[in-house]
Amino acid sequence: MPGIDWVEVVAENVCPGHLPESLMRLRGRGVTVVPHGVSLGLGGAERPDAERLAALAERATALGAPLVTEHIAFVRAGGAPTASPRLEAGHLLPVPRTRDALDVLCENVRIAQDALPVPLAVENIAALLSWPGEEMTEGQFLYELADRTGVRLLVDVANLHTNHVNRGEDPAEALAELPLEALAYVHVAGGVERDGVWHDSHAHPVLRPVLDILTDLASRVSPPGVLLERDENFPEPAELEGELAAIRDALEKGASGKGARERVEVAAGAAGAPAARPGPEGGSLEPARQRLALAQTALLSALVAGTPVPEGFDRVRMGVQARALAAKRADVVAKVAPELPVILGAEYRAAFLAYAQEQPMGGGYRRDALDFAEHLLQAGRPGEARARRELREWWLERSGPRPRSRRPAVRLARATRRVLLRR
Repeated sequence: MPGIDWVEVVAENVCPGHLPESLMRLRGRGVTVVPHGVSLGLGGAERPDAERLAALAERATALGAPLVTEHIAFVRAGGAPTASPRLEAGHLLPVPRTRDALDVLCENVRIAQDALPVPLAVENIAALLSWPGEEMTEGQFLYELADRTGVRLLVDVANLHTNHVNRGEDPAEALAELPLEALAYVHVAGGVERDGVWHDSHAHPVLRPVLDILTDLASRVSPPGVLLERDENFPEPAELEGELAAIRDALEKGASGKGARERVEVAAGAAGAPAARPGPEGGSLEPARQRLALAQTALLSALVAGTPVPEGFDRVRMGVQARALAAKRADVVAKVAPELPVILGAEYRAAFLAYAQEQPMGGGYRRDALDFAEHLLQAGRPGEARARRELREWWLERSGPRPRSRRPAVRLARATRRVLLRR
């Protein structure tokens, strides 16, 4: 497709030593490739994992990327700081806009910046729920983050629209408060509204309200780059070209009104930028990390393990988020282990959602697929002997010589493995 200057790839989906031929062709044409991380969890209570940072750095080097991007989100909780099981969300969850969370995030961003060979930009996320007791708006939170760390911002205008529908936040106010001089680039994406809740799907066409926010942003600053996020349900090339043309039109419309806006802002004086407050000087962040760890663990446990909803959260929205997390788990496991839906047929989705209600995800999606298969086999499922045999063979082939388990049923499975291996 002509007119594509650069692309973005989910960092965790790329093996640096075996880059896909498609990316090699793009790089050969001079197209810039930016790795976009989704699992670092910079907004979590713990310091960024050194191995994950090293992997992100390796991908940036392999792709010759000018920068890397990640999200202002937490993706896991529990573990040693809370003396509770480690939980994985499998999705980006919002951090509370509090001083504790901001102080922790700033330190985590600095750690990441020191470990990466290229600049880091961080993205505002879409959210289905709000934290009680927040102390800042999103714009104020991001302003202080950029001011204290020098990190660049990846502004997702579709996420601003999502937060407008789901949390009643005004996109124009957020843009007015953001330090747009720190803008790295912009995301535009489609979504879908169900029962009054907006889901940032990256699988639907971009709607006019999102393009209007892009126009507003372009009237304030000239974006260094704009990227259309589309993760699945790819349309025909003509439709995709139409979306890109609509994005260009929105940018041009905003640029044409930029001069008038600048004259108004110069006359009125810039408003909305809060006075940045420095972080703790010489003090330990451990108390803040501990408080944040407990709060995030309570929230994630309620979402994926069925524990009580923490005080102050909207129970209806918590239910929507919990169902969305379970549905995403089912979808992603079906992608990383496509044999499972084939073996289980129409039973797959209902079986996985029932499993997800009982078993929170403690590792990655591939581990989740193995645990799901093990769970079914221990329960004597699926009912059809042929399908059960295929599932057992699939699990034996992928689970390694010593499958992880502490239950008697797995001792039987190990014995079965030994019998199978002798044959």
